Amino acid sequence: MKLKHMIAAPAVAAALFLTLPTALHAETSSEAAMEGVSHLQHEWARIKYDIADEDAQLDAIHKLEAEGEQLRAQFPDSPELQIWQGIILSTDAGIVRGISALGKVRDARDLFENVIATAPTAMDGSAYTSLGSLYYQVPPWPLAFGSDTKAEENLKKALALNPNGIDPNFFYGDFLRQQERYDEARAYFEKALYAPDRPDRPRADSGRRAEIARALNELASK
Repeated sequence: MKLKHMIAAPAVAAALFLTLPTALHAETSSEAAMEGVSHLQHEWARIKYDIADEDAQLDAIHKLEAEGEQLRAQFPDSPELQIWQGIILSTDAGIVRGISALGKVRDARDLFENVIATAPTAMDGSAYTSLGSLYYQVPPWPLAFGSDTKAEENLKKALALNPNGIDPNFFYGDFLRQQERYDEARAYFEKALYAPDRPDRPRADSGRRAEIARALNELASK
């Protein structure tokens, strides 16, 4: 028995040594991917809330799309990068509007659906939030894939995963407002307004709260 232990111990040590570089590489890759996510988040907030000129905004979002694609090619297994590339594509489509934007909307939908299929809880269920918002903002068939039923289904799933988050409450409130369910909408907008701050995303929070304040002001007359 002692001889077996003497032989086994070096073998175990060797196995651990061989797996260590792989683990370290995976950890380093994950950190690098999240640095990329942070860059996309901050640049997206700057483009959305600080650039007023639509042409300049579109140029900037196109550059960010290219950066997002490069990051996804580098880290293809990152659900966070997939979510953010989908958000960037959706934002581009929102600026362009019209039929020409539908290709990017579909690409965004595919990214969100892939995350839901593989990592649904990533970023507190942000793929559900983003997919739900697409479903109520794009036209229905035959032009696109819009569906109020699917919008509400996905937005409720987002809220189940992140009940106090600013974005799921905002988008569900916006959906309810478009459905003329004004009292319900007001409740979700108010919850979004007082959602906890995200210390790493101050510009996104301030911009979103300004949107919420405008929506509540509009609802005051309903």
